[in-house]
Amino acid sequence: MSIRVAIRHHTKYSYDRNTKLFPHVFRLRPAVHSRTPIEAYSFKVKPENHFINWQQDPFGNFMARVVFPEPARELQIDVEVIANLKVINPFDFFVEDYAQKYPFEYEPQLARELVPYLEIKEHGPLLQEWLKKVDRTRRNIVDFLVDVNRQLFNDIEYSIRMEPGVQTCEETLERAVGSCRDSSFLLVQILRHMGLAARFVSGYLVQLKPDVKSLDGPSGPEEDFTDLHAWAEVYVPGAGWIGLDPTSGLFAGEGHIPLACTPDPVSAAPVTGATGKCEVEFEFANVVERIHEDPRVTKPYTEAQWSDIQALGARVDEELLANDVRLTMGGEPTFVSVDDMESPEWNITADSPEKRALAHNLFLAMQDHFAPGGIKHYGQGKWYPGEPLPRWQYACYWRKDGHALWHYPNLLADPNRNYGFTVDEAQSFMQGLCKRLRLPERFALPAYEDALYYLWQEGNLPDQFDPLEHDLKLDAERKRVLAQLDRGLNEPVGFVLPLSWDWHQQGWHSCTWSFRRGHLHLVPGDSAIGMRLPLEVIHWLPLAKREQHQPISLFESAPALPYYPPNLAPVEYAQSDEVNETESFVQTALCAEVREGCLYVFLPPLTHGDHFIKLMAAIESTARELDLPLVLEGYEPPKDVRLEKFMVTPDPGVIEVNVHPVHTWGEMVQNTMDLYDIAHRCRLGTEKFMLDGRHTGTGGGNHVTMGGATPADSPLLRRPDVLRSLITFWQHHPGLSYLFSGLFIGPTSQAPRVDEGRNESLYELEIAFGQMPRGEVPQPWLVDRLLRNLLVDISGNTHRSEFCIDKLYSPDSASGRLGILEFRAFEMPPHARMSLVQMLLLRTLLMMFWHQPYEHRLVRWGTELHDRFMLPHYVWEDLRNVCEFMQLRGYPFQLEWLEPFLEFRFPHYGRVNIRDIKIELQTAIEPWHVMGEEVTRGGTSRFVDSSVERMQVRVHGLAEGRYVLTCNGRRVPLHNTGTHGEYVAGIRYRAWQPPSALHPTIGVHSPLVFDLIDTFNGRSIGGCTYHVHHAGGRSYDTFPVNAYEAEGRRISRFWSHGHTQGPVTSPPEVRPFLHSEDRFYPHGSGVGPMSPPTEEPSGEYPYTLDLRRPLRTLA
Repeated sequence: MSIRVAIRHHTKYSYDRNTKLFPHVFRLRPAVHSRTPIEAYSFKVKPENHFINWQQDPFGNFMARVVFPEPARELQIDVEVIANLKVINPFDFFVEDYAQKYPFEYEPQLARELVPYLEIKEHGPLLQEWLKKVDRTRRNIVDFLVDVNRQLFNDIEYSIRMEPGVQTCEETLERAVGSCRDSSFLLVQILRHMGLAARFVSGYLVQLKPDVKSLDGPSGPEEDFTDLHAWAEVYVPGAGWIGLDPTSGLFAGEGHIPLACTPDPVSAAPVTGATGKCEVEFEFANVVERIHEDPRVTKPYTEAQWSDIQALGARVDEELLANDVRLTMGGEPTFVSVDDMESPEWNITADSPEKRALAHNLFLAMQDHFAPGGIKHYGQGKWYPGEPLPRWQYACYWRKDGHALWHYPNLLADPNRNYGFTVDEAQSFMQGLCKRLRLPERFALPAYEDALYYLWQEGNLPDQFDPLEHDLKLDAERKRVLAQLDRGLNEPVGFVLPLSWDWHQQGWHSCTWSFRRGHLHLVPGDSAIGMRLPLEVIHWLPLAKREQHQPISLFESAPALPYYPPNLAPVEYAQSDEVNETESFVQTALCAEVREGCLYVFLPPLTHGDHFIKLMAAIESTARELDLPLVLEGYEPPKDVRLEKFMVTPDPGVIEVNVHPVHTWGEMVQNTMDLYDIAHRCRLGTEKFMLDGRHTGTGGGNHVTMGGATPADSPLLRRPDVLRSLITFWQHHPGLSYLFSGLFIGPTSQAPRVDEGRNESLYELEIAFGQMPRGEVPQPWLVDRLLRNLLVDISGNTHRSEFCIDKLYSPDSASGRLGILEFRAFEMPPHARMSLVQMLLLRTLLMMFWHQPYEHRLVRWGTELHDRFMLPHYVWEDLRNVCEFMQLRGYPFQLEWLEPFLEFRFPHYGRVNIRDIKIELQTAIEPWHVMGEEVTRGGTSRFVDSSVERMQVRVHGLAEGRYVLTCNGRRVPLHNTGTHGEYVAGIRYRAWQPPSALHPTIGVHSPLVFDLIDTFNGRSIGGCTYHVHHAGGRSYDTFPVNAYEAEGRRISRFWSHGHTQGPVTSPPEVRPFLHSEDRFYPHGSGVGPMSPPTEEPSGEYPYTLDLRRPLRTLA
């Protein structure tokens, strides 16, 4: 993610006459120890008639001494520096043990060498007073330096001061204002007073406009900026010189490019010299220009590229409309906390109070933005084995016709707020609702907790049990018992109204529920009372005599929904107080209760959207009349194509959002950009980082759905050959599966390819394709019947598939007959525009296959899938073919639009140039093995072995036949890419050694040393080193806080040096026994020129060198 910039520094002195220019010294060349790579430097001086000598001062700084033999009327200096702004972590350093805590004393020899940097020049009273404020409690040296630097930043205001020289410490402290050089000189003196060696630094400061503004502190400059700057450096044993910038209160990073570092500011001045007597005019300019930017996730596209993307999206939209495709697209993006990446709820578990709070904030913000006239429904989500309760689900429903479903947002309560309500408010609401529905109030039953059960449970509590003293390890059941006993058992906890729609009278009706015990006693528990109704003890009407009504079919056309203005409640049919229970028996109920001071209304199951609209109007009117904010829970509204919804739900490690589908590209762009922005403002992000700095998505995926406004409109049900085309095209292009996927791929992943894990699947799939007719078909069930048993994982799970047809036309229920195809292999893109490019790719391909179906034999990739296509080069070349395929058919989808995905999925470790040959290391994909069953505390589990990693090595300019590349002494199986002199290969290695793994006795392959061997001379002419772990021995305990720290961790593990020294023999073959055929050298083998290691052919994986595989297995 480096950014190459050009720093242009212009200075001009114009004199009123020809004047003598005495020799000048310029300190405007980046210092040797600059951590920011300097790729080019240019220094120009006018008048051009001069003599220049480059020197180094006693401190190693570059100086240009310029002599001017003739008088001149102007002196002009122009400097250009080409710098590669790679991320530098200013805290990535080692500290000697004795210096870990401040205060400390330098070792005697080191103290003598640092004498010039320990000299104290000022002892003023204000300085002494400021030093008294410093907390000198013994603590970590880094914390101490941060505190001192930050304190000075808070006390001294920054100002631009054009006068020459540096203020004294007393002047700066008295005025509490100073330039960068004033504050830096003051900091140098402060550090020296505290016994720390410090020096003054003059240099360039480069600050680039951030791609994304900060949520917390200052975001940085509004435009790219550079200027001459000054800061301080302190010497810490082990770490060396550490830059501190008192102007910003920060440590020096990649934007601080030192020019001169000296004990005294005078010897660090950028320009030193004199002229004859004259008047002078001074002008200067500092400009920074971005020369090259790698695509990055915070700014994936230029405005020109985005304009082209928008144009293609609009054109595809026009064709979709012209061809009556009727496509809608939705998705399931996932988000994580930007403040906490380590807690279990953001890695493995689904729920926590913190996750609920963030999800609720996101839910409220989305409801305000997307559906201000909708309702908020707090229901139950999925219930997975091993979890004590179903997961929560926040859902928002609104009408597609533009009318408000709920008119008064203030009447939708916040479930996290205590309104002080009691059961009396629940009773008042139920009575008011009965009047609205014109039902007799006697049908509303009070609901009681089961006193007998809780008394029995109370008897099980220990004698003399005091919950105040034993509340540390209470289990859930005991907590419920104590809570109910505390509340009392003789008071009702809520009210239940049997309620359903009377199809004969076209109104609401109810009935009396009778119980053997006389009252409605709830099933013990602490869930909503609607979930605890004692259904098994109600005197039910025989099933044959009950009136059954099926939900409305989504394939049927439906009239417009009724609309009730806020001041006009629907007129209901008045039910007689005399009810024939045999004819009017009701099986469902609406409930009202108060929990923690908040009123909850539990909705009954309904079959038609019209009835739901009427019920909502009655509930809102009642709430408004009584001024009772309430929370809606219970059953969801019936599935109805006239209603729209989105949901916010928990998933292991993430918050998942089920977004509502859209019809057009414009709607998709707007909704996606808005969703990412809303999530960002709610402190939710789209990326995570591993301990080693690897950049990943959220881990929860970004599943994409394609369908129609109604199931009958779905292009995938109307044209099965389109689905066949998509499956075939994806199978032909593995790059589509692996570029957009998450870390976990393969047959046991969440979304395996159709050809991963099942040998016969392609053969059977071709037979199924042969049964698919071309064009539109009248049988919507055909696709499901043909593919349901083929689009599955190795365990037969239909949901865990790259192409999931669970919601296409499932035979199980109407909820599975939605005409929706789900693409499950997409990882969450870190930027909204990247997500939109994914959507555009799918829309373009579907439109293309609508015109011309893609019907070809399936490819038997075999082991190439997990060999060749694990390398970014072959993934990229495959996608090049995809883009060319679309371009040949008139859709200008550009390959460079996918570059941000390549950088995100396959970040570079580093590059090194050796003579005319360039070696480049890049992340590759490694499928994770699922281990055998192991017994754990929670039962039987199967762990994933993620200890093996893979990287790609690419070599440019290699002369075949002369040079050989080795890794840890073993020959790398380079394959020509089709470009002259360019070769690639994969390296598979163990990155860490867990106790439970495949081949647990194989150790960690660290470091990976790459040698470029010149076979003509028998020597390694250079190489590079990749450290699997931090080379300095740092063991990270926390995840990176942002992308900058993550990149710094990745960069620190690559060294552009470290080849094998001298003549080295290739590693010996490993043999368990000595055989007579082994060679014996009586005088030893001797040390001769390096012989290139023998080739290690692998029939199954020819593109990969697997360091785990011993040489003896290759014989």
